[in-house]
Amino acid sequence: MRRFAICAAGLLSSSAALAQPAPLTVCVTADNPPLSHMVAGQPRGLDLRIAQAAASAMGRPLKVVPFESAYEKESTLTHEVAALLAAGVCDAVSGFPLVAGEFGPPTRVSSRTPDYPGAKRKRERPYITLQPLAPSRGYISAALGVVLLPGAPPMASLNDLGERKLGAVVGTMGGAVAMGWKFGALRNRVVTLNQTESPLDEMAAPPAGAARRFDALLMPMALFDGWRVQHPGATLVAAGWRRPLGMNLGFVTLASDATVRPALDAAISQALADGSLARWAAEEGVTWSPPEAPDVGRGPSLLQLMSD
Repeated sequence: MRRFAICAAGLLSSSAALAQPAPLTVCVTADNPPLSHMVAGQPRGLDLRIAQAAASAMGRPLKVVPFESAYEKESTLTHEVAALLAAGVCDAVSGFPLVAGEFGPPTRVSSRTPDYPGAKRKRERPYITLQPLAPSRGYISAALGVVLLPGAPPMASLNDLGERKLGAVVGTMGGAVAMGWKFGALRNRVVTLNQTESPLDEMAAPPAGAARRFDALLMPMALFDGWRVQHPGATLVAAGWRRPLGMNLGFVTLASDATVRPALDAAISQALADGSLARWAAEEGVTWSPPEAPDVGRGPSLLQLMSD
């Protein structure tokens, strides 16, 4: 009788384990604050809010796999993401640029995965045969913006710059727009900065001399948001003016997926409609710009960016 009870308990335990739904596994960039980053060993950010909403709607627990991505000659972000998905490391990857050229047949046959918890050393990792990818809806639009000193007059347009000196890093999208906007209308007040400088640090510090080199900075809002995470006491602010770059961020899955991507689309659509997405962004420190239509675009156009 005791043996029967033990066996029955074992069967019940096995049945309960079998009844547990598989987790929704989402890969996120480990150091992309405030969209996805690690805080005291725990992942957080706007991407995690969306992934959790999708997992909850599916009735599945959320499992987050942070991965490291660095530029290498033999791989790109697209190849690394495709390898993570094809290898079954995760069901979806967040923070992916929704640009038309990134979808369709893979541009190479195989790739290694990037670093992630539990991965083998790179030289021991196999090459994974890549498969076509497909995008979710966009949840945020990448945008340029202007960073101002606290208490500065508001800016609804670059026309409102007034006599302020505008810092812009040469060789970047912000630098190109600053110099070319309206056929060079801002050039006489643009301060050109090189890529080895730290303009946000300089702007946040008290001026070294009688005057600051610049009073405003033109840059991608994602860079400003990431800097604010690292400098929580800083008082620099983003102006109201935004210039979308013609590129949304979203999640990506294998094109063959038929369950996870629809759940992510539904979660994003619901959060857009009820205002949750804007609220989550504010709580996570994201300067949020609503996604633009279409969800998958062709990327930034300098001609469009230089008009107002």
